[in-house]
Amino acid sequence: MQLSLSVRIVESACKTRLNLPFEQMVSIAREAGYQAVCMRASAGGVDSPLPQLRDMRRLVEDSGLRVSMVTADSNVPLNNDRGPDSLRDINPSLDVADALGCDLIRVCLKRREDIPFARDSAIRAAERGIRLAHQCHTSSIFERVDDMLAVVGEIAQPNFGVIYEPANLLLCGQSYGLQTLARLRPHLMNVYLQNHCLNPKGADSLPTYCRGRVYFDHLAPWEAGGIDFHSVFAALRSIQYAGYCTVHQAQGITSKEDALAFAVRCAESVRGHSDTDVTS
Repeated sequence: MQLSLSVRIVESACKTRLNLPFEQMVSIAREAGYQAVCMRASAGGVDSPLPQLRDMRRLVEDSGLRVSMVTADSNVPLNNDRGPDSLRDINPSLDVADALGCDLIRVCLKRREDIPFARDSAIRAAERGIRLAHQCHTSSIFERVDDMLAVVGEIAQPNFGVIYEPANLLLCGQSYGLQTLARLRPHLMNVYLQNHCLNPKGADSLPTYCRGRVYFDHLAPWEAGGIDFHSVFAALRSIQYAGYCTVHQAQGITSKEDALAFAVRCAESVRGHSDTDVTS
């Protein structure tokens, strides 16, 4: 497994811009010992000029890193009604991935009506050697394991898969352990890591299709009481997963010093839970 750092850790609450320059984010990932950065439209996406994106790729690669995945349209992480729009014309997202030297794009499906567009987009992406993946996510048709596997089966394209994310599975009342990972394994394309703790009086909440509004608390990735990351990594080893594990925690950090300290501690925590089998 290789460790990736999402620009989300320095993303503003609106999810459309970063609190720090992208150059600093890349430097943080390199200094903290990551192998890749996970790109979001808040740093560069479908609204960015392609020459700018190519310059960003050079910066990343000159730092000895890669772009592990691209979320090219801000509506995808916002998970709003426009989230699936990029599937109606996937070419701009494909252009972003090409410019950044990345072969994986995160997409969004909210309704069954989005499935044919996802299938057509996957066919177009395959022509350019690019994969599409959907995160296990609240308020989407990828909330429950049975449902997401059924949707992937309907799309029926080998380059369309799943981003495993245990915190969202927890919110949706789903098991996130070995049994779930074994079922997702044929379609697994990325792993996201963030830490939530269910709490009926929690400070945060999200709507779900399957359980209504769910209340929870955000925890730092190294804090106990939320996701059992040791079990998560034991399961990942058991299924012989060898792709990227991405620190995906929303932090809203505004200084390079704080971002570096957070990234370092996350990397140390992941390597501890994974018994040091994550590349350093």
